Amino acid sequence: LPALPAGKVREEFAAHRFRPEWTWFAEDADGRVLARALWWGRADSERPIALDCLQVRSSVADPAALAAGLLAAGHEAFGALPLYNISLPADWRTRPDLVGAVAWRREAAYRAGLTREIERLRFEWTPPAGTAAPTGRLAFREGTDEEFLDAFVRVCDGSLDLATQSELRAKTPEQLAREDMEFYLDCPGERSWWRLAELPDGTLAGLAVPSATPYHRNVGYLGVVPEQRGQGLIDEVLAEITRFHAAAGADRITATTDTVNAPMAAAFARAGYEVSEIRLVLEAPERV
Repeated sequence: LPALPAGKVREEFAAHRFRPEWTWFAEDADGRVLARALWWGRADSERPIALDCLQVRSSVADPAALAAGLLAAGHEAFGALPLYNISLPADWRTRPDLVGAVAWRREAAYRAGLTREIERLRFEWTPPAGTAAPTGRLAFREGTDEEFLDAFVRVCDGSLDLATQSELRAKTPEQLAREDMEFYLDCPGERSWWRLAELPDGTLAGLAVPSATPYHRNVGYLGVVPEQRGQGLIDEVLAEITRFHAAAGADRITATTDTVNAPMAAAFARAGYEVSEIRLVLEAPERV
């Protein structure tokens, strides 16, 4: 919600993650800027991935209406509806200034077609938290694309992730699995980092997909197949990802999960990850 520092804006433009054609302004008749929207993407993105910053001057009587028009203009130019990530402190609901700042932004996003809302917890791990030693309950190995596709399909069955649940109402598990694989293949992390998780007898238990953002290492994707859930194996999978990144010298590992996904949030806490912020994600009902 706060204005981005000038240095940060210059850094993102230099890295081609902010671009002039993704930066939109609303002006009055005299050319005075009343609002701005900055969309973000990776350096090689053809279209923006997310709205990163939305601000309206305090003198504007109806900030939601002006912001909605600004977003609609950007969406029309992009031919897409990028999601809107609002990063907030954990106590934002107790702060009237933040409640009000979120309210008009949420209304603007809804008017512009971003009507699906998911609240997520952002976690961070740092070296003082340490890593858990392998217990031998699971073995981890590289796998073929076909094996990972099967694992992605099986893990999404019964998922508590709200986006996964929503996508499965319109897509088959295999379609969603292919999209998820494509997404992580397109992330800065390496395909060679991925691991299948197996029981000692070779039975598939789940998968671990360590990944990265343009800024730091992150957990990426992890899960346990339905028939192996309820045995604490998610702790083993998460520990493997954490060890992998830590061994590479990561000084920070980030992760996110929906606030309603209590089992996953608890697993992060057990592994030494701490909540750093809440993310309010506003997006189109279906990916566009």
